Amino acid sequence: MSSCEAATKKAAELFKEVVCASVAERRVCNLALAGGTTPHDLYQKLAADVYNCDVPWASVNVFFGDERDVPHDHVDSNYHMAQRALLDHIPIPPEQIHPMPADSDDLEASAGEYEKIVRKIVTGDEPMPRFDLILLGMGGDGHTASLFPRTEALSEKEKLIVSHHVPVLGRNRMTFTYALINAARHVMFLVTGEDKADAVAAVLGEDKKAREEIPAAQVNPVDGKLTIVLDAAAARKTDLKPAKN
Repeated sequence: MSSCEAATKKAAELFKEVVCASVAERRVCNLALAGGTTPHDLYQKLAADVYNCDVPWASVNVFFGDERDVPHDHVDSNYHMAQRALLDHIPIPPEQIHPMPADSDDLEASAGEYEKIVRKIVTGDEPMPRFDLILLGMGGDGHTASLFPRTEALSEKEKLIVSHHVPVLGRNRMTFTYALINAARHVMFLVTGEDKADAVAAVLGEDKKAREEIPAAQVNPVDGKLTIVLDAAAARKTDLKPAKN
């Protein structure tokens, strides 16, 4: 088993533990999935019978941490990827899956509507919505969700979900903000690949200035748990041991 496969396996095991524990404790698990390429293999593994056979999917609400400005059936859509790799293969009621409407003509209004849905379903008896699990990846530039370096979304303090333009991509994105991410009970990063090594080293390093340049370094749950799962390539510039079989 490669280091990347071992990291994916570890992430799947942790995912299952958190979901089952959340349902056992609160009778529900509010989950936010990550997009991009890294979680694809994780979702396929979670869809396999050995992992999903005793996961209480009927008690899970699925949201998305970010989305691209494309229709839900587009090949670049985070929802489309998760649907094909995971959601089509598990016994979860369709009404409990909540894709981001990021292809709207009015992205700002759509972000506001998505925030209302999150507040209605996730908040419960607490003033701030607290996801039971938020899955995140990280890009080579240190972005996570669609929180990219030097973008306005990084400084948003009030809104939980925003739509914004990402100049380096020349595209619009919808994304959770730090306010929502850092309110979660558990945040799990899955980071694989040699191109992430410098960003991982900066996130985990002691250079405060370097950390300030990396959006992923600002993920720090206020009253929750942060787990980072790395493969050997992503961890190679740190003292951490990568996930093993």
